[in-house]
Amino acid sequence: MKIICIGRNYVAHIREMNNDVSSEPVFFMKPDSALVTGNKPFYYPDFSSNVHHELEVVLRVDRPGRSIDEGSAGRHFKELALGVDFTARDLQNSAREKGLPWEIAKAFDYSAPVSSFLPVSKFKDIHDLSFRLDLNGKTVQEGSTALMIYSFEKIIAHVSRFISLKTGDLIFTGTPAGVGPVKPGDRLEAYLEGEKLMDFPVK
Repeated sequence: MKIICIGRNYVAHIREMNNDVSSEPVFFMKPDSALVTGNKPFYYPDFSSNVHHELEVVLRVDRPGRSIDEGSAGRHFKELALGVDFTARDLQNSAREKGLPWEIAKAFDYSAPVSSFLPVSKFKDIHDLSFRLDLNGKTVQEGSTALMIYSFEKIIAHVSRFISLKTGDLIFTGTPAGVGPVKPGDRLEAYLEGEKLMDFPVK
């Protein structure tokens, strides 16, 4: 199982990070050791002092494929969830300034909590799903899949040109605006279409 993450997929988030809109999906990887399930706590790493939350809709691949056509990409997943792409922003900024890769800021252990998965059939339109993140009871991120630059199908088609998708792979599909720091003692709650899917502390 691998974790594939899409960057720069919401215009408002691109603007808040002072980045440019890419002409095609941008992606990076996290190892399976980043995965956290069951609403277990997120333990703040000792190598960073500025870890940010990034809430995303997550797909789980249930049909393997390579060079998948966009028109048939929807047949390669049947479930989705919410996930938090934790980012060590201080390490990321330092790496960028030096022109270095920044996996160290994204791919560290336990940096990808994921909720339980729900069937796609549960939703009227997966291309117009609302989701939000509350930090200590206050909403800090709100988004809708209707605002994605690249659809689920476009993401699958693009990624599979370069990397074969296998059953069980997870795809984080990008974060909306509102990313920000967390600290020990915080509580994160995430909702998809009003249903709470995540509720865990930072320790």
